[in-house]
Amino acid sequence: ALCCLSSAPPQPEASPTPAPEPAAVTATPGPGSVAVAGVLHKWTNYGRGWRERWFSLRDGVLSYSKIRADAGGGEAAGRIADDGEVRLIGGASARIAGGRRPEKPVGVVCLKVSAFRESKSDDRRFYIFSPTKTLHLKTDSKDDRVAWIEALILARSVYSLRSLSGRITFVQSDISVSTARLRNRMHQDGLNESLIQDCEQIMLSEFSSYRKQLKLRYDDHLSLFGSSRHHFEEGKDGNIIQGALTKNEFSSSRHGNFSEYSTTESDEFEKQDGGELTCEEDYTFFDAADYFTESNSRSSTMSGSTDCGVHSATNIDNPGGQEVVDIQIQDSNNMLPEIKRRSKLPEPTEKEKGISLWSIIKDSVGKDLTRVCLPVYFNEPLSSLQKCFEDFEYSYLLDQAYEYGKVGNSLMRILKVAAFAISGYASSVARPCKPFNPLLGETYEADFPDRRIRFFAEKVSHHPMLIACHSEGKGWKFWGDSNVKSKFWGQSIQVDPVGVLTVEFDDGEIFKWSKVTTTINNLILGKLYCNHHGIMHIKGNRQYSCKLKFKEPSLLDRNPHLVQGFVEDNDGKKASFLIGKWDESMYYSNLDTSKVKSADQLQGASLLWEKNKPSPNPTRYNLSSFAITLNELSPELQEKLPPTDSRLRPDQRHLENGEYEKANAEKLRLERRQRMSTKLQDNGWKPRWFEQDAEDGTYHYKGGYWEARDQGRWDGCLNIFGEFSET
Repeated sequence: ALCCLSSAPPQPEASPTPAPEPAAVTATPGPGSVAVAGVLHKWTNYGRGWRERWFSLRDGVLSYSKIRADAGGGEAAGRIADDGEVRLIGGASARIAGGRRPEKPVGVVCLKVSAFRESKSDDRRFYIFSPTKTLHLKTDSKDDRVAWIEALILARSVYSLRSLSGRITFVQSDISVSTARLRNRMHQDGLNESLIQDCEQIMLSEFSSYRKQLKLRYDDHLSLFGSSRHHFEEGKDGNIIQGALTKNEFSSSRHGNFSEYSTTESDEFEKQDGGELTCEEDYTFFDAADYFTESNSRSSTMSGSTDCGVHSATNIDNPGGQEVVDIQIQDSNNMLPEIKRRSKLPEPTEKEKGISLWSIIKDSVGKDLTRVCLPVYFNEPLSSLQKCFEDFEYSYLLDQAYEYGKVGNSLMRILKVAAFAISGYASSVARPCKPFNPLLGETYEADFPDRRIRFFAEKVSHHPMLIACHSEGKGWKFWGDSNVKSKFWGQSIQVDPVGVLTVEFDDGEIFKWSKVTTTINNLILGKLYCNHHGIMHIKGNRQYSCKLKFKEPSLLDRNPHLVQGFVEDNDGKKASFLIGKWDESMYYSNLDTSKVKSADQLQGASLLWEKNKPSPNPTRYNLSSFAITLNELSPELQEKLPPTDSRLRPDQRHLENGEYEKANAEKLRLERRQRMSTKLQDNGWKPRWFEQDAEDGTYHYKGGYWEARDQGRWDGCLNIFGEFSET
């Protein structure tokens, strides 16, 4: 707000020529409001990390300052209270107000030209975007974040530009100019009255000119304020940021979800080039470019639904000659059965014991490592066979690919296949435990009519360890076998998958690809995490193929998990481009994505796939809602399963129920049986449901499983989880 210009000199003497009344600028106060203040953690840079700052919100302006220790805490608290009615957010804010003194503000943000939103991955973080800076902020709790967002929305709606310009007026009053001192000084020098009046008139004329300049500056201020807001809303290409600046209403079905003010769906927008990201006195490692626009043409072409129902239509041109048309696909059979599946794991019956991998290694010195059994605390209640089926969480992408091929859109078909190949990695984030290693001959079936999919897998070899699988969906078949070669690097393990995955559509089009390298880090010290990196080449037998690069992370990488790629035709001409993250979402565009770091930097990028929301019932294994259902065993299902199914494995079942002692005992027993598998395989053991191709050595499903299941005949299926004799 403009400050009032005032003076109180003595009144001027009477003059034959009356002085022009000078202009005055007054600020009419607006309606009363409650200020908000509190402590927030502000991101500075990689060297200093998160720092506490005192934030104050009043009259649509958010200011922040450093906090220093102060013995006169009562004085500081009193000063804060003297500013008017102030609502403190967060318990730490009251302690700061009473014990440490906020310094002078070092930064301000005008909310009328700013956007803000909450983080997608952290329920305590939120972000404020302005034309000159981006503030990364974090609260002490989720409730505090909700309170701050609500306060920001309310402040911006109350102090709109319209009401601001209506409250501040430029009136010609309240300012008087005295010429008495000038006249007295000139009389002392013996000047006559005529000359004095001429000088007085010159001074008043200059002041009148100054008043006019001040009025012009005032008008320019309001004009600049309005144009900055308009530019920020529309961006450099005139694309309005939907719901970021123009909506003054707050609408939410539940606290913490302020989607109307979200400028992007990806958290990487906050981490990429966003103006000033550091605190006021520190330099930054970030680039200077700002990205505040979001194209209206980016459309969510498919939600996380398993159905192929209606989705948005998007048209983009591409250099390959064929138009990428994400048409609306209607499923001819939308009467899918509704099957209720569990949404959480059973409550553990025992308290889990903490255990150290280093202590196990230390206690195993001098022992035969092949006979060292890791306790079940390092496992999750799934087998590697079930993990294979977890890659089909987004099997609807293959359903969509089939539908696109039916209408002749081969380009969208391979884009959906590429999205499916990438989506299988989404479930690997923050999974600290390993799956159970299946026994030789162990199987797993998944019959999901609500997803139009049947899946079957079997462990077909122990040395080398091979798993073969086969799946059928609506208009497509999928098969493959997998083996891994691993390298141990001390703190990490590099896993190189061996094997080819194939999907064939009913019209004869086939796509083949192999998985990329996975590195598991911090095996001994630190938090366990994994990365996927390398080149994935999806080869088609017709018009298109696709190359995807999973970026290998670096030490100071600000954009991890990045995937970039392109689709090319048989002549090597690029038809479309892909960009995204294997743990978040994938987009396609007609623009080259090799020079950008995020789909937010592209105009016209359209959504191919997006990761489902996390489970509302989280477990220590960090299983998704889909993964929680994979080991579910009902009495009806148990009657139909063969004795080799992973759901019947006792150590895995005990672990899921939280019976850790029983799980350890069963795991030790089955590990001894596992060591007999090599001898069994050398004696001519053959897999029951798969056979090896003589030409390429891959395993193919030879049929008969589902027929045997319908008849309940499991002749030749060994009870591999039962008691056995080592002799």
